[in-house]
Amino acid sequence: MIESMNQKSCRGALLAGTALLCITGGAQTALAQDTAQNAAQDASAPQSETAPTAMNDIVVTARRRAESAQEVPVAVTVISAQDIARRDLTSLERIAAATPQLVIGRNVSGSGAQLTLRGIGSNSLSIGVEQSVAVIVDGVYYGQGRTINEGFFDLASMEILKGPQSLFFGKNATAGVISITTANPTDHFTAQMRTGYEFNAQKVYAEGFVSGPIGDTAGFRLAVRGSKDFGSLFDNRAGPITYNTRDTPTATTVAPNTAHTALPSKAGPRERDILVRGTLRWEPTDDLTATVKANYGWNRTYGGAWNYNVFACDGGTSTTTPGVACTPGFYNRMNDLPKDIADQTALVKDHNFNDYRSWGVTGNIDYQLGDLAVTSVTNYNFNRNHWTADIDYQSSPTVNIWGGEVSRWKAFSQELRVLSQFDGPLNFLVGGYYQNTKRTFDQVVINANAENSAAPEGYRYVQYAKESTTDGETLSGYGQLIWKVIPEIEVTGGVRYIHETKDSTFFQPYANPRFAGVNYDVTRRLAANQTFTNWSPEATVAWKVTPDINVYGAFKTAYKSGGFSNSSILTPRTEADFFTFDPEKGKGFEAGIKTMLFDRQLRFNVSLYTFRYTDLQVTYLDSAALSYNSVNAGSARTRGVEVEFDYAPRGLRGFGLNGSINYNKANYGDGIAPCYGGQSLANGCTPGLLVPPVPATGTTPARPGTPGQNLDGVSTFAAPRWTATLGMKYDTDISDGLTAGFGVDSRYSSSYLTSAFGSPLSRQGSYINLDAQIHIRTADERWELALLGKNLTNRFVVTGVTDASGSGLGTGTNANRIADQAGFGAMPRTIALQLTWRMP
Repeated sequence: MIESMNQKSCRGALLAGTALLCITGGAQTALAQDTAQNAAQDASAPQSETAPTAMNDIVVTARRRAESAQEVPVAVTVISAQDIARRDLTSLERIAAATPQLVIGRNVSGSGAQLTLRGIGSNSLSIGVEQSVAVIVDGVYYGQGRTINEGFFDLASMEILKGPQSLFFGKNATAGVISITTANPTDHFTAQMRTGYEFNAQKVYAEGFVSGPIGDTAGFRLAVRGSKDFGSLFDNRAGPITYNTRDTPTATTVAPNTAHTALPSKAGPRERDILVRGTLRWEPTDDLTATVKANYGWNRTYGGAWNYNVFACDGGTSTTTPGVACTPGFYNRMNDLPKDIADQTALVKDHNFNDYRSWGVTGNIDYQLGDLAVTSVTNYNFNRNHWTADIDYQSSPTVNIWGGEVSRWKAFSQELRVLSQFDGPLNFLVGGYYQNTKRTFDQVVINANAENSAAPEGYRYVQYAKESTTDGETLSGYGQLIWKVIPEIEVTGGVRYIHETKDSTFFQPYANPRFAGVNYDVTRRLAANQTFTNWSPEATVAWKVTPDINVYGAFKTAYKSGGFSNSSILTPRTEADFFTFDPEKGKGFEAGIKTMLFDRQLRFNVSLYTFRYTDLQVTYLDSAALSYNSVNAGSARTRGVEVEFDYAPRGLRGFGLNGSINYNKANYGDGIAPCYGGQSLANGCTPGLLVPPVPATGTTPARPGTPGQNLDGVSTFAAPRWTATLGMKYDTDISDGLTAGFGVDSRYSSSYLTSAFGSPLSRQGSYINLDAQIHIRTADERWELALLGKNLTNRFVVTGVTDASGSGLGTGTNANRIADQAGFGAMPRTIALQLTWRMP
């Protein structure tokens, strides 16, 4: 949000809660975030665009306290509530489409998504890998990949912090932070209703809120959103196929095939969702404020992997569906699981779908104790994700694979911090953080014509099943010393200490007799008890050259949690330590200059950075063992320059121009990593380089080595060298009672690899994304009619990739075929007509 910034408002915004009141919890990053919200208590109502324009300070909480964005020594992009509403940025994918260097890919399996910023991220093949870009909602860490299914609406502001943020946001903010702040109750009664229709997906949606005081010291806010697609965004070009099963109650049984018909699945996503958030706020004195927020979300799509498109194949046609061309586009080829099989199989349904449910409660207590602002933040959140999907992705007549999965995540966290506000040159921030988590994971795979009439209930047609859990506990303390050397120069130094444990189990309760003991080990139950500790220091120097020019430099470190590959596969040849991986770390420097020029009509900022990451966490398919494994492999360096501007001339009321240009070079360093599927010996894939072969000894058979490659100099994934944005908006009075306006927002990206291992087929070409909005509203802002267009160029963009099942032949040989690339596609063109009513 935009508001004038001064020392008094800064101090007043940082009211905090005492430790004795921790039980009540915490909803936000203290009242620091309220400083931003108080500028417009109705966060969804537009500010008058026709008023005389001037550049006001933007308040951010990048360092867990309210500061001007132009003075905080952090590279941060802030999106106000007005721009969120104007551009309909209501999901992580829409945020990425509007943000340079941020790429988000939606994946049905594994972690559910990959978030990449400045070329650093986590590929999504394993559910046990944490994201490198942390998602923070109302001051609480929501960093799981499944957060991509959350809907964000009725917001107050959004901050995108770039580069390592470990000091203030903890163990998994190595590439950056997306910090989202929801709206608070207002001091007067107000309400809003918004409804719309999107033509491509035939989506009907509605949202609204009511907000106001309860007596003299309390307030409430209730916000609700719901939507339903009656059409689809991705076509399904599959035809019916026959899946033959063979009953094998013993490993030696030979039985005739039984034919099952797999019909094409519905075109997707046919999304529907319901989101509810309630807020209560109590402010009995000027020094004490308590806030509680409770939220519930449900999101369902048809076609669990609805955004997958096999867009590139060696030779141009599919490996498993000969003669079918692999071309990028908003389509897929997928079949539903045969109903007679689904009816007898655990965890699955007879149609492809993804069902996500979440709820959480966050409380915040803020207490101003003299010169100390004390903040307590408490949260409990839970989510459950359930899917069935055709995971061969190609409607193949010969390779037919379906999967079903239920994963659950729950977390409790408590944070307590104290910020001093002394008049002298020295101040401090100290805090403590506790988190307790539990992940459960259950999966079945239907494949390879498996059938067993003697199998336990729910497993007759299952090739193999998996169960895994991870219990985590984190204890962390952090502190920062703030020294005003002179009024114009600030030096800070701080460190975060992290101690965490993860206790994990993995078991395969069933495998078809044809495969048990050969491909899958159903006798061992793995357990891993991991302990990690880390110190993450940070230091900054900021110089206020003039009231409108600030220069800063920072040394930062990064730390991402190690973990356990819950979704791997256990074979007789798989070693137990293949399931565990160590933390990923980084360190480097960032510097920048932030300016307000031409009598505060132009905001112009430049930042430079260089960071080196070690022990990168990557997940790969060990084709010899038929196992997905997460390992630490090699290093990466990211270097770049970012330039951004915002121009609002006073001589042209209601006009605004903004843009950015970014150069980023993100490359792997020297280190051994997995080969991409089908990489040849001639192209650098060496058998046994990643894991050497083990010769046969006694009754133990030989284990082939895992092919590896040296990625030195290869670009990291989702790392375009150049990105840029350019946006313009203009509002003007067209009569005494009406205001009209329009806006255009564009984003350019140069080409990039989407494979984590350098597959040349995975390259996404350069593209331009174009969004536009047109609106007309009444002078009292009670009514507004808007036309919203996204991805108007309708360019198919790949944001992540996985090798298509059954492809990638001859890895580590010269008799090879590169794996077909199944890409996660971004959204196609959408155009929505939207009507809003507001209570003035």
